[in-house]
Amino acid sequence: MPVTPEQMQAFCETIVRGREANPELSLNDYLADVPRMESLSDVPSGTVVLVRGDTDAKPGKSVGEGDIRLRSMVETLKFGQERGWIQVIFGHIGREPEKSLDKVAARLGELLGCDVPLVEDWLDESSMTVTAAVTEAIHAAKPGGVIVLQNTRKYDIERALWKVKPEDVAGLAPKLAKFANELAEKVGTVYVNEAFSAGSLDASSVAVPAAMERVALGKYAAGEFDGPMQQCLKSALAVFSGIKIDKLDDMEAMISRGTIKQIFASGSLAMAIRKAIGKLDDDPVCLGAAEDPANSKAPWYIPPARVEQAKAIVADGREKGITFTVPCDSIVEDGTAKDELSPSDQQFDIGPKSIAHFHDAVSEFLEQDTKGLVAFHNGVFGMFEDPRFEGGTKAWYPELKRMKEAGVEVYVGGGEGGKALEKYGEESWVTHNFTAGGTVLNALGSEPVPYLAALREAAKG
Repeated sequence: MPVTPEQMQAFCETIVRGREANPELSLNDYLADVPRMESLSDVPSGTVVLVRGDTDAKPGKSVGEGDIRLRSMVETLKFGQERGWIQVIFGHIGREPEKSLDKVAARLGELLGCDVPLVEDWLDESSMTVTAAVTEAIHAAKPGGVIVLQNTRKYDIERALWKVKPEDVAGLAPKLAKFANELAEKVGTVYVNEAFSAGSLDASSVAVPAAMERVALGKYAAGEFDGPMQQCLKSALAVFSGIKIDKLDDMEAMISRGTIKQIFASGSLAMAIRKAIGKLDDDPVCLGAAEDPANSKAPWYIPPARVEQAKAIVADGREKGITFTVPCDSIVEDGTAKDELSPSDQQFDIGPKSIAHFHDAVSEFLEQDTKGLVAFHNGVFGMFEDPRFEGGTKAWYPELKRMKEAGVEVYVGGGEGGKALEKYGEESWVTHNFTAGGTVLNALGSEPVPYLAALREAAKG
């Protein structure tokens, strides 16, 4: 039965409201309510199955280059092929609507050993209808066939929920319902999410499940949540870095679980923590341009409210015996190091004193019995893409190796942290490197993973 606009409104409002909608639910509560691939074992051969795929990849010249997310999908796709399903994969690549999944489709063909056609124009957005090109491709496919739909983000409907507030959902619900119902009617009503890294409010991830009769979480995604993610929930040491100040929310959530004993911070988040420590210890700290209201539109601006949040986090953490390790010097625009920032300075990396300070703090951490200890690392320490500002990040990755060699389980949260590991270290230096950054922080932090919330709502019917 088609989903009504009213039903779609209620469904999407739950997703957009996030934790506010279900404040009592933990990550494992969501996981317990989401069906797995085995629940679809009875789906007969010839059934068309929609697969929200982890297609945001840049395949290199040969298998194994730039295609880790595509390789992560293979077990799930093979599961469907062995049962004779016709699997229709849809997903995005980057944020640019004009980007193509042509190389992704070709690489999936290599990985699966079959032809994987790409359907270019699969949605008529003026009427919100699935085009005949899709149904023709499905009719031409044999049991076990795989089809890829072009970049979902070429269509406005895919991005409709990105910045909405709960009260705005009602105006979008009719279009979202039409979009989901078209896919259900003309493609299929069985839906699998095998896009571990796709944590945004894309309609393909969070609205389409509302019109599905059966849903499931893919094998790789389920394995990440059930395995490495569970270990990260036990982290004794956490490294938070990068430009996003809202990671303070995730830090707060991780501290509330009661396992964290030491936090390393860098980037904008560390600036807020450093300012907060100064306020608590009556030792004023200048954050330079990052606290100038004239820069309030910049992504690296630190609002006073975030400093107050950091102050509360540090005060609470100290009561719990948590050690906060933050930079003691900074690399500024001209590449020089400064112990104290002037009002016009902008921080681009940690300085040499901070690198030594972090090294010593790791040494102190490793003086305890490390058996069973878990460390979680997220992000990078500076604008590491620029050689002038890569020193902090480059110096940090050997510290992860040192921890692992001492018996600590070390997990890297993917995203930029994963790229830096590839650039400055080796996979063997850590226990596990996730293929996603934002999704991991969501799972460990304060907000539910949007697609898990959507799958849970869909499974409830």
